[in-house]
Amino acid sequence: MNTRAVLRHDLPASLVVFLVAVPLSLGIALASGAPIVAGLIAAIVGGVVAGALGGSALQVSGPAAGLTVVMAETINTFGWATTCAITVAAGALQLLLGASRIARGALAISPAIVHGMLAGIGVTIVLGQLHVVLGGTAQSSAIDNILELPAQVIAHHDSATLIGLLTIAVLLLWPRLPAAVRKVPGPLAAIALATLLSVVSGMTLPRVELPGDLLSIRFVPQLPDSGWTGFAVAVVTIALIASVESLLSAVAIDKLHTGARSNLDRELLGQGAANMVSGALGGLPVTGVIVRSSTNVNAGAKTRASAILHGVWVLVFVVLLAGLIQNIPLAALAGLLVHVGAKLVNPAHIRQVFKHGDLAVYLVTLLGVVVFDLLTGVLLGIGLALVLMLRRTVWSGIHAHRDGDQWRVVVEGVLTFLSVPRLSKVLGAVPEGTTVTLELVVDYLDHAAFDSLTSWQQAYERAGGTVVVDEVGHPWFATGKSAKPTLSRNAASRAVPRRLAPWSDWQAVDVGLPSQRGGPTRRGATEFQRRTAALVQPTLSELAGGQKPHTLFITCGDSRIVPNLITTSGPGDLFTIRNIGNLVPAGQADPSIGAAIEFAVGVLAVREVVICGHSGCGAMSALAHGAPANTPQLAAWLEHAAPSARRTEEVSLDGQAPPREIDRLALHNVMQQLANLRDYPLVADAERRGELHLTGMYFDVGGAQVYLSEPGSGVFAPVDSDNFSAREHAGDNRDRNRGRQDDHHGGDSGAGAVAAAPGGRVEARADRGTPG
Repeated sequence: MNTRAVLRHDLPASLVVFLVAVPLSLGIALASGAPIVAGLIAAIVGGVVAGALGGSALQVSGPAAGLTVVMAETINTFGWATTCAITVAAGALQLLLGASRIARGALAISPAIVHGMLAGIGVTIVLGQLHVVLGGTAQSSAIDNILELPAQVIAHHDSATLIGLLTIAVLLLWPRLPAAVRKVPGPLAAIALATLLSVVSGMTLPRVELPGDLLSIRFVPQLPDSGWTGFAVAVVTIALIASVESLLSAVAIDKLHTGARSNLDRELLGQGAANMVSGALGGLPVTGVIVRSSTNVNAGAKTRASAILHGVWVLVFVVLLAGLIQNIPLAALAGLLVHVGAKLVNPAHIRQVFKHGDLAVYLVTLLGVVVFDLLTGVLLGIGLALVLMLRRTVWSGIHAHRDGDQWRVVVEGVLTFLSVPRLSKVLGAVPEGTTVTLELVVDYLDHAAFDSLTSWQQAYERAGGTVVVDEVGHPWFATGKSAKPTLSRNAASRAVPRRLAPWSDWQAVDVGLPSQRGGPTRRGATEFQRRTAALVQPTLSELAGGQKPHTLFITCGDSRIVPNLITTSGPGDLFTIRNIGNLVPAGQADPSIGAAIEFAVGVLAVREVVICGHSGCGAMSALAHGAPANTPQLAAWLEHAAPSARRTEEVSLDGQAPPREIDRLALHNVMQQLANLRDYPLVADAERRGELHLTGMYFDVGGAQVYLSEPGSGVFAPVDSDNFSAREHAGDNRDRNRGRQDDHHGGDSGAGAVAAAPGGRVEARADRGTPG
């Protein structure tokens, strides 16, 4: 541990945390119904033991408001000595959980439940301590506190009410004061001002009581004579709540600094050790506390020394200034607790759980804690969360609509026995005697749902109707009919989305789809409108006013090459020229291609030009063996590729020359076209200025492998090779400069294209803003 860092950062931070911890520890002990000194013992032990042994360097532990309700119930039921034994046992259970290395399992509890639990605790604290602030006594339950509150409000109020309200007022106004004033923690300022006023004015009020000699405190934990079931439940409840609160606090604190991340298993071990020590000495249970921990980070702490020192300062303060603590009015601590409890009902958490659809879980947990008890509230929240999870997990969208003279039934999501009633209702509403397309877009199909679909199909066809099953994705229904049903999602095949798959994969004749006017093109367009249009419309809407593509992509007109697919790009990314053989005629011999290059480089200011060849290229085959006799235009066009055939440099794919001549020729052709590009003054000048990068690409169709040329050589390396810089990958460039979601893009709905006929005549088809 760096001594200089401790003195410079951790020492001042520990003093700030200490000033926050003392009044909060006293108030939490008061709210729990424990001896006041128990809160201070927990603060000392939490700082020193949990700080030294825990896995979160900047987390500060001590008594927490989140346990006040359950501690009050435990003390009421078992008495203080047995409660100390429960705290020791809870610490031992935490040690076992930490040693089992299952700390992260606690994070599986829904944040809505945790926040709802804390809000319920906050409401319970406020309802109870308001009575103390108003000069009365807290009732035994939150409901009783609510019922008695009106009478308490209109009753006679004495000086205790003044002190309590003053404390709350200072806490509310403190954040609005100048920064220089706010260097003093608000809780400390509120308690100090209220105490000073009560002492100076000579008020007679109930005040904090401490033992005469704090160093001689001896609280011996005592096991119960009976009621072991309740004892065990209390142990488990305190251990779980303390563990979850500590772990969630550690995770939250990790987000506030850039240092080492928390070791959650070690943190649980540290919390367990602290609770065993605190319980043995007569202290309250210890947890990681977000208020103190965030104060620690904001005060500039760098190591765990700050948390340890804060515990030392609490001990020194209690021993040397116990008389000062005894001047604090209980009404002031009650006012502090009202403020702390109200802050546990965090509006930001409510908004967050509402956005995620978990408000019902939050409210049920909150009300359960307030109306019943903490454990019941948490169990109610967990139960509702499980129901909602089940509903979301097995959701299935089922609807039917007319499709011309026919009907279409669409089923999406997970189709299980829970969906059968809804499925039967929708299928039963389809008129008899027509053709129905049953479109299944399901993630899972269980036996009950399969049986329901099969029975309906058979009955419908017996009545004279026709049912055409169109499965998108894994064929759950078809495999079920083949007597080899798919039993789990893990066994399902990974189907290529239709927007990326060829028509033959999903418009095959043997599927039995009815013929449609316009053939597969019309069906493909219909599929785009049905499934893809809504996904890409927001992106296309942004692009409607103009284009600024990153890359000019020159490739072959071969139908197997889909530029947007192999570069994972979408609308607006690629300005594309396609022709036979991906040629750039030397000497700017073709004005059509020249115009497209000039527009891309000179007007659109693309930052990269890619020449993409591919395996099994028909143009290279014609170049090597001669064009077919009935293709004079093709023969004339391929004269522009003659220099490629005369190249003698070595070319290779991942260190090896392709075995087929036409594939070697395709690599030579890519290198030659890159050289031809530099005949264009715009291209040469932009490259010289460092504003344009030229890239050679080769696509192995059979291997679905992209290769990129290494600068200055005929070596083409696979894009996943360690020898290739990710900076040059077109897809990476797109991701860095565009930042768009891949899910919104499909190869068949991609960027603009410039299509060229064999003779080189180009038709500009860019997304937007192209000439002509």
